[in-house]
Amino acid sequence: MKKFLIALVLLAAAVAIGWQIQGKFRRADEPLKLYGNVDIRGVDLGFRVAGKLLEVLKDEGDAVKTGEVLARLDRQPYEHELARAEAELAAAEADARMKKSGFRSEEIEQARAVLEESRVVAKDAERAHQRLAGLVGGGGTSQQNLESAEALLDEAKQRVKVSEAKLKLLEAGFRAEEIAAAAAKVAQAQAARASAALRLEDTELKAPSDGVVLTRALEPGAIVPAGATAFALSLEKPVWVRAYVHERELGRVPPGTKVLITTDGRPDKPFHGKVGFVSPRAEFTPKSVETPELRTALVYRLRVVVEDSDGSLRQGMPVTVSLDPTPP
Repeated sequence: MKKFLIALVLLAAAVAIGWQIQGKFRRADEPLKLYGNVDIRGVDLGFRVAGKLLEVLKDEGDAVKTGEVLARLDRQPYEHELARAEAELAAAEADARMKKSGFRSEEIEQARAVLEESRVVAKDAERAHQRLAGLVGGGGTSQQNLESAEALLDEAKQRVKVSEAKLKLLEAGFRAEEIAAAAAKVAQAQAARASAALRLEDTELKAPSDGVVLTRALEPGAIVPAGATAFALSLEKPVWVRAYVHERELGRVPPGTKVLITTDGRPDKPFHGKVGFVSPRAEFTPKSVETPELRTALVYRLRVVVEDSDGSLRQGMPVTVSLDPTPP
């Protein structure tokens, strides 16, 4: 009896081990199928500047290409702003050129003429003073007249000094600090002009990528604040599939793995894709994903990049992901 029980236990253990080995090989031979949903990126578009909406060129459901104009604001206020900025830039550049080249030769010649004139006046005042100084001792003139002549002589000498300083200043030109300040004003005016040109360009709202207009939120004539949503755009690329894989199958889908994506509507015409990302963190299977396993099973999220989407894939569409049998 005891020998029979021992034999029965050994037989049961052998059957269990065989069943496990068979299960492992069976799971390895089974084709990998993952279940997920299409994930299409979208973007809300708005003007970077405020203004009056002049025209709307696209409507809901329209396909758009990269760079295509979707709507326009009234350009006139920004055209005036750009014209004012260009005029201020021209004035700053002219002032910088003047500072760099120095004073005109005519101004320098005029200063020299004034200096010569002041020197002549000073010489005449000096002769008059000397003449009165010789007469005051013999009673030919009064002390008061001599003092007046001295005052005129001092004034004439000071005028000579002022004229000499002015001529020297004109010949030296502007200081380096003044030239640098003029150049800085030119740079400031250039930045203001570039900003005005950019604001004028921003009166046109353009599509950042190929896609389809989902929502048109504004109508012509509306006063649009900066940043207000005018369109909601569904991007044509990239198109992703968000799928989930169990830990025991994780090694079969490393990044770069080629896969096939099928939908219920076209099971015989699969899309081609490539695994682009595998989450390093486990999570519970989302309730929106249909799998034959328990929903509480821990899985790893992966992202499949669809390489040949033709526009038929829609946001949230359920799909099946399988390994591509085509040799790489």
